[in-house]
Amino acid sequence: MNTLDQALREYLELRRALGFKMRDAGLVLPRFVAFMQERQAPYITARLALEWAQQAQTVQPAEWARRLGFVRGFARYRSATDGRTEVPPPELLPHRSTRARPHIYTEQEVQRLLDAALQLPTKRPSSSLRPWVFHCLLGLLSVTGLRISEALDLKLDDVDLEQGVLTIRAAKRGRWRLVPIHASTVTALTDYLRRREQFLGHTASQFVFISTRGTRLDIGRVHRAFYMLSRQAGLRALGASKGPRLHDFRHRFAVLTLLRWYQAGNDPARKLPVLSTFLGHVYVGGTYWYLSAWPELMAQAMARLERRWGDPS
Repeated sequence: MNTLDQALREYLELRRALGFKMRDAGLVLPRFVAFMQERQAPYITARLALEWAQQAQTVQPAEWARRLGFVRGFARYRSATDGRTEVPPPELLPHRSTRARPHIYTEQEVQRLLDAALQLPTKRPSSSLRPWVFHCLLGLLSVTGLRISEALDLKLDDVDLEQGVLTIRAAKRGRWRLVPIHASTVTALTDYLRRREQFLGHTASQFVFISTRGTRLDIGRVHRAFYMLSRQAGLRALGASKGPRLHDFRHRFAVLTLLRWYQAGNDPARKLPVLSTFLGHVYVGGTYWYLSAWPELMAQAMARLERRWGDPS
């Protein structure tokens, strides 16, 4: 069995190969390993990890939590090769992250939302298209990973149904990109655009997703409709201020794409730049976050590592 020092080098090498910079962890974790060597401790324990994290008495508790978080990640990795390893539980030095924990929609949840959209009231002639607008919009978000702003800014000229490609011109920092869509998505968009044309009649509108007046769909109306639909689908309690978000469709797309790559035996480290481009991330690091944010992805990464390197013990 290799030493903690060797294990740390392998851990940092693996994470960097996956695209993580590991700047802070690369500085902090060697100090932790040196601390363990001073204690002549051959494996990580929660007690020693906590003692080390709280050594610095002049910093804020958030820094203690950050240091312990670095050890927690290393301990998870080490536990795959040394069963004696204790992974410090999250209850030790808890610190609430400012980044929202994404909700990864299941297929059933997405379907319930789409079904609820088709049940939106159409009592007035001006609202006859409304169910199909939200049905198509939510469906498109779930299968493409578009930002909601990008979807609402889509214009008719941006949709190439023959080639099955969307041109996203309203991405961050003025960038644009091409997003290929599946044949089933082409079929759904074709059906929606036909209904949209019938609804508008002779009224002209350049936007794909429109309001009852034929103008670009307003983001505020979209959020209000989504909150109502998510309550009807059982995803949000009545009056709840928190719950699944529209942006979580984007997280779902990224996570499922990475999982499919792992399950197919592909190397996500090589293919992640493709996903980053598809999602319109300015930096690849924005895409790597999905790997560490979702436990099942980490499990898949560890399984792949074991298949590649075998059991080093």
